[in-house]
Amino acid sequence: MFSISKHRVRRLLQRVKRKVTRISFRIRRKQILHFLHIGKTGGSAVKHVFTHHPIGRRYAIILHEHSTRLPDVPRGEKVIFFLRDPISRFVSAFQSRRREDKPRYFYPWTEGERIAFEEFDTPNQLALALSSSDGMKKERAEAAMRNISHVKVSYWNWFQNEEYLKSRLSDLYFIGFQERLVDDFEILKSRIGLPESARLPDDDVLANKNPNDEHADLDDEAVANLQAWYEDDFRLIALCRQFVKSQDLL
Repeated sequence: MFSISKHRVRRLLQRVKRKVTRISFRIRRKQILHFLHIGKTGGSAVKHVFTHHPIGRRYAIILHEHSTRLPDVPRGEKVIFFLRDPISRFVSAFQSRRREDKPRYFYPWTEGERIAFEEFDTPNQLALALSSSDGMKKERAEAAMRNISHVKVSYWNWFQNEEYLKSRLSDLYFIGFQERLVDDFEILKSRIGLPESARLPDDDVLANKNPNDEHADLDDEAVANLQAWYEDDFRLIALCRQFVKSQDLL
């Protein structure tokens, strides 16, 4: 008997909704902007605003799930996304998944995540273990890094490779950074032409922020280990900052 998963049905419905939205925007003569939601970069807060204010003076925003990458967006259509320091993103992702993404969401641990969180209680413990002299502990740490959601996903997952990203430079409408999320969003809001009432949520649940009381401090050795682990992501951040500076994308 033919069956289809709820996840696949949800994705199909979202795809149909986006197609209808595109037609509606074009009828209204609005230029389309695609918002790529890169995990743990402030995207939930930005999407909350765009959900209530999808249309500006000249532009209209199509929202995407985490699974949508730059190659999925047609060439010639503009893209918005936010990035974050990879180490800060690691800490946020670890904390979020340790809570199974509660309270805003609830996504149960995978088996790999269950094993990881039984071994490592804090981001610092996991990052330190990447250089452990105990071979087995180091292997378990590397396995955890490859199994925890968002922790395991490189920024390049959304952009394929450097050559491809550079080939789409003309389609990058705006690149923001989580470290200055409020200021960058105000710049973006002005460019799109959203109303003054369009503001990022103050509520931590709506913004999907981690509680302030969670252990976020990292030892120097842990930071060094993460810098090595996320070397490619730091390279992408540097490229995007160059793009921002040279093309006035911010």
